[in-house]
Amino acid sequence: LPPPRALGMKAPSANPTRPPRPTSRRTRRPAVPGFAARELAVDVLEHMAREQLPVDAVLETADISRRFDALEPRDRGFMRTLVGCVLRRRGEIDAVVTRLLNRPLPRSAGRADTILRMGLAQILFLDVADHAAVHLSVDMAKAEAASAGFSGLVNGVLRRAGRERDALLADIDGPVVNTPEWLFQRWSKIYGRDTARAIASAHMVEAALDVTVKSEPDAWAERLGGVVLPTGTVRTIVGGPITERTGFTDGTWWIQDAAAALPVRLMGDMAGKRVADLCAAPGGKTAQLAAAGAAVTAVDSNAGRLTRLKENLARLSLEAEVVSADLRTWTPAEPYDAVLLDAPCTSTGTIRRQPDVAWLKRPKDVASLADLQAKLLHRAASWVKPGGMLVYSTCSLEPEEGEERVAAFLAKHPEFTPAPIRPDELPGLEEAISPEGWLRTLPSHWPNEEARLAGLDGFFAARLLKTV
Repeated sequence: LPPPRALGMKAPSANPTRPPRPTSRRTRRPAVPGFAARELAVDVLEHMAREQLPVDAVLETADISRRFDALEPRDRGFMRTLVGCVLRRRGEIDAVVTRLLNRPLPRSAGRADTILRMGLAQILFLDVADHAAVHLSVDMAKAEAASAGFSGLVNGVLRRAGRERDALLADIDGPVVNTPEWLFQRWSKIYGRDTARAIASAHMVEAALDVTVKSEPDAWAERLGGVVLPTGTVRTIVGGPITERTGFTDGTWWIQDAAAALPVRLMGDMAGKRVADLCAAPGGKTAQLAAAGAAVTAVDSNAGRLTRLKENLARLSLEAEVVSADLRTWTPAEPYDAVLLDAPCTSTGTIRRQPDVAWLKRPKDVASLADLQAKLLHRAASWVKPGGMLVYSTCSLEPEEGEERVAAFLAKHPEFTPAPIRPDELPGLEEAISPEGWLRTLPSHWPNEEARLAGLDGFFAARLLKTV
């Protein structure tokens, strides 16, 4: 396959000091419907390559944020879908490019390679008319001095892809090529090759919208055009801006993947109890605990994410003590009845929602984050009252960040004992309970004939009780 640079992403290199390709002067920006959204998508991908930032972080940069906000709501959604598709189907797109080009485009072609791949994403995988994908991609190539000379090539490759799409994709093993090799090999070793393929297949489908409601999930599922999952989450695939959906402004529900809602559900009745939610932002679990009547202290070190947490709590009319602090140095005034540590991790369980994670993480990240998790668990242990509960969770598929982390913790902390999860606590997810009584969800769990209604994030959670 061509190097990831051809997709606008930076790859590990024996020569890491090689400078990024220079950007060139924009000659014009056609005032054509859909052009601004596509141009912004290319810029987001290019920015990711240059700075090695996730999509959400790129969208928070000043210029990108301003242009994103200036788009019509429909175009904002399309821009996100387009960027997600290019990342989600990266391997297949690169394989098609290999078949249609004699050699990779030179660095002097500017953004032509990213424009080409974005056009292919529309033609091969999105519900976009071929002529629109071709014409706007060509216009975009012409709008930049460096890529203008390659606009004819972009036109020819995209037109041929439209004619030959089925043949071009017929023998490409999507789940394998769309997954970084180190991750697919790792998951094959851990879960078996069949399960690794099922996980990778789930990542190829854009996830539905999951929401946690304060009450009446059945009624809200009907209002939102969705279904109620066995654990109480409402899942919907109706499109449109989130903020315009019924109940959002009123603070009746909040966005939260079904798996992300499980750690709090495993804590049982927390009404009237003092609970610490560690690494709390953006606040889905804090909201769950506050809505259940707990006195919550939400701690996080990221000021920007804490701002979102406060905004979410205000919209939901929920209260919590919010603390901006580094858990490696912070200490509470007194221990809590329960502590939830949703620890920083590689986030490999969230690739179905955040496909950029697959291409930004490296093997070394697993070890470094596992070390941080061990330190945070050790500190959190002393913040639990005798007889209290500690719940540890990560949105990672890697055992070093889940099963191995808890086993090592228990070996050093005999004052804690596991409180195994019972099958009746996770209706429909009995297969996600390990022999030890821990939670291990996979993106391939919860199959459904409608692909968008299937799956959930990969999560690990363990429930521990402090005996003394």
